[in-house]
Amino acid sequence: MNTISGGKPHVLILGGGSVGLTTASDLRKSLGSDVAITVVDSRPYLTFAPFLPEVGSGSIDPRNALAPLRKALSGTKVVTGAVTGVRSSEKVVAVETEDGDDLEISYDYLVIGLGSVPRLLPIPGLAEHAIGFKWVEEAVAVRDRILANLAEAASTKDPRTRKRLLTFTFIGGGFAGGEAVAEAEDMVRDALRYYPDLHSSDVRFVLIDAAPFIFPEVSEEQRAYALNQLRERGVEVKLETFVNSCENNVVKTSDDDEFETDLIVWNAGVKPNPLLSDSEAFDIPVLSERGPKMGKLECLPDLRVKGAEGALDDVFSGGDCAAVPDLASGEDKLCPPNAQHAVRQGKRIADNITRSVQGRPLVDYYHKNMGTMATLGMYKGMGYLLLGDKRIELKGLPAWGAARAYHLITMPTIGRKAAVVADWVSSAISRRDIIGIPQSTNPRGAFELAAGPKKK
Repeated sequence: MNTISGGKPHVLILGGGSVGLTTASDLRKSLGSDVAITVVDSRPYLTFAPFLPEVGSGSIDPRNALAPLRKALSGTKVVTGAVTGVRSSEKVVAVETEDGDDLEISYDYLVIGLGSVPRLLPIPGLAEHAIGFKWVEEAVAVRDRILANLAEAASTKDPRTRKRLLTFTFIGGGFAGGEAVAEAEDMVRDALRYYPDLHSSDVRFVLIDAAPFIFPEVSEEQRAYALNQLRERGVEVKLETFVNSCENNVVKTSDDDEFETDLIVWNAGVKPNPLLSDSEAFDIPVLSERGPKMGKLECLPDLRVKGAEGALDDVFSGGDCAAVPDLASGEDKLCPPNAQHAVRQGKRIADNITRSVQGRPLVDYYHKNMGTMATLGMYKGMGYLLLGDKRIELKGLPAWGAARAYHLITMPTIGRKAAVVADWVSSAISRRDIIGIPQSTNPRGAFELAAGPKKK
């Protein structure tokens, strides 16, 4: 399959996340119909990760945290499939579609925005019993499980079963894990008003992190505020603690605690897409040194990828899978893997490809951190804003409002922005829904039950 036609330069974008969607959108604006653009992703939509904690707490409808690629990228070809190989020496990418078809797509310019996957540790029982919190499907499953457990716990008379059903464990206290547990606790607190047989003391939320603090991206004062917030609300925060095992949904920790839990949510870090480290399928070398660079593509300041013999003039990268120098903080530092940088790197990649097509010099990526915000439940939040050289620390309602406003601004498409606002208004007026539908993972269950047992 060769998607180059009419002599137009063909830009092939791997990944439809923040880097990929922004690059494609800005390229279409700058070059119009003078460029052919193809986006390849295993999902036909962008997952807006900052809204996942609110999806997990029922404040936002799951679909409203997604941006359909075909709708957001008019005039761009979208291929739904998994990238299985990159041969940069031949300017060819191998893709396997959902139907199992094998494609080979040629390109003039390649943009690699394949993102990251959860970084799992060899903890017994983790792979079998835990769930991540990186995709909207996972956030929905967490929400449904928690709400369904409330209903089941209110109906059971067995104290051990009730205790297990109402014990929810979150591993990892960064932004993803910290916001997820805070929003989930807030959802349960709100839902308990409808369960007279349950009390807040029956519910146990446990947040475990190996570090001596949570929310490492913010100041020490902000970390202390968030920690106190969670503990005052009854969340049991275990710092400098490791999970030794979680077999059969029994969590054993390094502080000699042992407890049954019905939900284990894993948020303890990510790693670059493993395809990058497959030297047989991916012919561009990745960094092998341990730490934040490990397994990532080495990028020059202008976001071109560095190959074995120097810069690859036709290959660009950004986001979680790229080691990008943070020129605003110092040349020895890397840009943190967050949406704020990913979106702006996508813009710089689009501009530099446009410059390359037009024969103009490329420009280095430079972006000063604007701050960071986290929601900790309805009307609760914390974080900071950077306005020039001034740092403004926010807590409580102002931080919650600022976080929602910033995330809303950066959410792709006007339609999705409007839908999210409608969700927020609905939640404020009528409170969040308390229905959990764990059966959605097996939608044919009722039909199979009606069909009766299979005949032998």
